[in-house]
Amino acid sequence: MSFSLIQKYNVPGPRYTSYPTVPYWDETTFSVEIWKETLIKSFNESNAAEGISLYIHLPFCESLCTFCGCHKRITKRHEVEHPYIDAVLKEWAMYCELLPQKPIIKEIHLGGGTPTFFSVDNLERLINGILSKAEKAKVYEFSFEGHPNNTTRLHLQKLYDLGFRRVSFGVQDYSEKVQTAIHRIQPFHNVAKVTFWAREIGYTSVSHDLIFGLPFQTLDNVIDTIEKTKSLGPDRLAFYSYAHVPWIKGNGQRGFKDEDVPKDDEKRKLYEVGKKLLASKGYHEIGMDHFALADDRMYMAFKEGKLHRNFMGYTASKTQLMIGLGVSSISDSWYAFAQNEKELEAYYARLAQNELPVFRGHRLNEEDLIIRKHILNLMCQFDTSWQNDALYFEGLPEVLVQLHEMEKDGLLVISQNKVTVTEKGKPFVRNICMAFDLRLKRKTPETQLFSMTV
Repeated sequence: MSFSLIQKYNVPGPRYTSYPTVPYWDETTFSVEIWKETLIKSFNESNAAEGISLYIHLPFCESLCTFCGCHKRITKRHEVEHPYIDAVLKEWAMYCELLPQKPIIKEIHLGGGTPTFFSVDNLERLINGILSKAEKAKVYEFSFEGHPNNTTRLHLQKLYDLGFRRVSFGVQDYSEKVQTAIHRIQPFHNVAKVTFWAREIGYTSVSHDLIFGLPFQTLDNVIDTIEKTKSLGPDRLAFYSYAHVPWIKGNGQRGFKDEDVPKDDEKRKLYEVGKKLLASKGYHEIGMDHFALADDRMYMAFKEGKLHRNFMGYTASKTQLMIGLGVSSISDSWYAFAQNEKELEAYYARLAQNELPVFRGHRLNEEDLIIRKHILNLMCQFDTSWQNDALYFEGLPEVLVQLHEMEKDGLLVISQNKVTVTEKGKPFVRNICMAFDLRLKRKTPETQLFSMTV
């Protein structure tokens, strides 16, 4: 990949887990009542046909990883578990009272924070409490994020017994120097142990999260990490670009200097070499930063054009309605987004007043809905089309100007009202999506809101 392309396209940009992106939500057209209306509309359209998804945010961590930009609460006091699960179950009960019939759950994902911060008993109480007010879809997928240092065999067994078949372990990098810089010390044998346990218990999909571009990370580090990862044979891999966003409050990313972080051509080489190595190990690229073996369900969904992307990332279990439970969680009714209170105390206070703890959101207009489909297509299939009149929008000529420029650079091909991302263009898919992002174009941010795209 040429350095000139990196210089040209390495700009701040969204990761497009939603459109519009959170900084561009129009809160003047949103209210909790509007959220409830779109929630019920979406539920009525989709519950019987496909079920709903639940994302449950479990925010506690015992220590701060300095690469992390997620909402979390650092504590070693495990007495926080019980009241938090009480609050999440109360929030779920409030949603169930709003819904016209019993929800059918197709997908549950436990994210964090550190879900395995919670005891086995409390996780069991949480899931049983959720399922007591719902039915499981005939085909469902329950997944969770596990920390290799504190995920016990009992955690894995109990969650398996509750219906979980997919687990994702955060690895990042195996270099001791890198791990020290990001305050995430976890030896290879810890990752190997939990991976082998998951296999023995019967999990059908084990995923490892790797990151390139971390402070002090070298090409040899990336190669060593991928070689070690392949020896454990995870079904899926996320190979993320490190998002250096030190301006986000509370993420601790001032624990190392800016000059310690690989940039531009140096960082891109980490990705290019890593991507080729993953391909040689049998991993297929299935979307931005994601890879899977040929027999994994995620790869099959990609090949069948059924891959979906939402606030949980990529998923093979597409649902129109996703309800987010817990502090800072984001819900998606397709027609609107709603985010919960980001501070734990405010989240508890709203629930104590018998209110949904939603503090902001966005109602999508007709243009938003069309552009959202294009960006989803690009992120999940590496192509999109406006041959169907329903996918044409007034701002498209403006978009095409930028797309033609990208076509000259070999990042995509435009043919018969369709755009297809090339192999050369896949690392720049965020930039291609930005061409469709009319809200971003109409209001360029005055300060940096997003991580760099390359």
